[in-house]
Amino acid sequence: PKQDHQAAKDTVAYKATKRIGAIYHLDTQLADETDDRKKQRQINLKPLVEAFFAWVKEIQSSNRLPKGKTLEGINYCINQEEALKVFLNDGEVPLDNNVTEGALRSFCLHKHAWKLIDSIDGAKSSAIIYSITETAKENNLNPFRFLTHILT
Repeated sequence: PKQDHQAAKDTVAYKATKRIGAIYHLDTQLADETDDRKKQRQINLKPLVEAFFAWVKEIQSSNRLPKGKTLEGINYCINQEEALKVFLNDGEVPLDNNVTEGALRSFCLHKHAWKLIDSIDGAKSSAIIYSITETAKENNLNPFRFLTHILT
């Protein structure tokens, strides 16, 4: 109902998400500004980022949040403030590391299967297959079709 929707909008989590969303939105618009991206981030994004950190520090110091995920997120932001602001001083640094995490995800998903490798030759073979698979994905090829083509 409408009351539940309004109540959700009044939460700290919702307000934090809106603030962060505004930062992402502006940074996305600067994606084409390769030469002036650092300068544009300093002019346009830095005030939003500074306001966000001032706001989360005020939330934390007010002690109005009960223990929970929202407070954990607020504390994380404050503890990682320096690292979270790195993108402001370099136009080449992405706003987040989602691309890197995505690239590592498949690597991490397969680590349990590697426990079954019990020889040096098996490890080398697995490394070759993994390398070929990741190269195929990087080149927008179907890794299974690519491997089948190579192995036949």
